[in-house]
Amino acid sequence: MVRSMSSTVDHNHGMRPPRFVLASSSPRRAHILDQAGYRFESVSPEVDERPLPGESPASMVERVAAIKANAVADREAVVLGADTIVVLDGEILGKPADEEHAVETVLRLGGRSHVVLSGWAVLRGERLSSGIERTVVNMRPIDRASAVRYVASGEPLDKAGAYAIQGEGVELVAGYEGSLTNVMGLPMEALTPVLERFGVTPESP
Repeated sequence: MVRSMSSTVDHNHGMRPPRFVLASSSPRRAHILDQAGYRFESVSPEVDERPLPGESPASMVERVAAIKANAVADREAVVLGADTIVVLDGEILGKPADEEHAVETVLRLGGRSHVVLSGWAVLRGERLSSGIERTVVNMRPIDRASAVRYVASGEPLDKAGAYAIQGEGVELVAGYEGSLTNVMGLPMEALTPVLERFGVTPESP
């Protein structure tokens, strides 16, 4: 789902590309953009990421992504904000509080399917495009010993849902339906054409 609002005209056609800012301190999002060939700077936004009363997970991630982009908005730059959550049975699974919480989260996910939702927002001045990407992830059955061993690696302790599909956590995953980069934090299949419309493209190798 993509929403676009525009009240400005792009005057940069034929000129040098605009500055590109990632409104995130996430090393995973930065790595995705870097691997895709984008040149950008990262700025960490200070925002309240808690859901509003009665707010759906999908509405929350799109709203928070836009808030992040607005928090570091610069009229001369294209700003990308994103928010990614893991949802199981309608419950948002955040980052684990400690190792035991991480183990319990991994065990809850084991042998079941969950949804990864990413909201994204691309902003320049008054021009905004935003949307939501959904990926279904199917997990292998997981016993406690395997969960404890994975958590002991330290990898899941700062991850929503307590696993990282781009790391050792891939061993817990049976398969997925949708965008892999969405599970990692940035749905590039959706974002690449949007960024291009804002004048931001990868550099040539």
